[in-house]
Amino acid sequence: MPPRTNTAGLSRDIAILDLLAERTTDRQPSLGVARVAELLGRDPSQVSRALTTLAAAGMVERDAETRGYRIGWKVFALASVSHEGRLAALAAPYLRRVASRTGETTVLCVLRGPDLLTIGVESSSRPLRGVRLLGSTVPAAATSAGRVLVAEWPPDAVRDFFTPQRLGESGQRPRLRTPAALLEELSAIRVRGYAVVEDEFEADLVGCSAPVRGADGQVVAAMNITAPKARFGSRLEQGGRYLMQVAGELSGRLSGGSGPG
Repeated sequence: MPPRTNTAGLSRDIAILDLLAERTTDRQPSLGVARVAELLGRDPSQVSRALTTLAAAGMVERDAETRGYRIGWKVFALASVSHEGRLAALAAPYLRRVASRTGETTVLCVLRGPDLLTIGVESSSRPLRGVRLLGSTVPAAATSAGRVLVAEWPPDAVRDFFTPQRLGESGQRPRLRTPAALLEELSAIRVRGYAVVEDEFEADLVGCSAPVRGADGQVVAAMNITAPKARFGSRLEQGGRYLMQVAGELSGRLSGGSGPG
């Protein structure tokens, strides 16, 4: 006889997440406990306890005004780090191309909690203090890569992820100290297609990043260049546009197209 497993609770939690992902929209941004229970045919008190547990884990979040629930920031963060090994392997030739053309170290990052995790690195021969090593993490809030990775999240998920405390503590000279300022910057990133920072993560350093998208069109990683301001500052916008081009090619590869191998 196979061992018994206690999967009923997990299945019920997944059903709640599936429902919130399917039923919440811009016009109906959250669902109350009673509505979730009605749609799932479950006891409201049981649903309430499950939602409280999911909220504590960041999987859902509760609207302060409507008291309804929606998908939380943790779901978006987890989605961005799946299949990291395959992603890094496919990205390697693209990172090499950028590093060769720009002469600067190029990295591939995903979100891991409130931090950036580096899953791919192509180093250049030019020195860079504090270069991110493979597997290293840094706070995401004051980085161009962190902003690219959350640029398309719903505003409430961004506010819950980048709290004022995280914004205030990240970097030596954080420019965006409030969620409202960050949301304005993310809107500009969506229009421009890439993100840039100057003197925020560390004094005298600049960075630019562009989104890498999976087969479903969602942002799964960020391609990034970080370099000394004196060396790369005048080329920052140009670098961002070039990263956007190469990251777009990698995105096409992830969607089943051909590319450098």
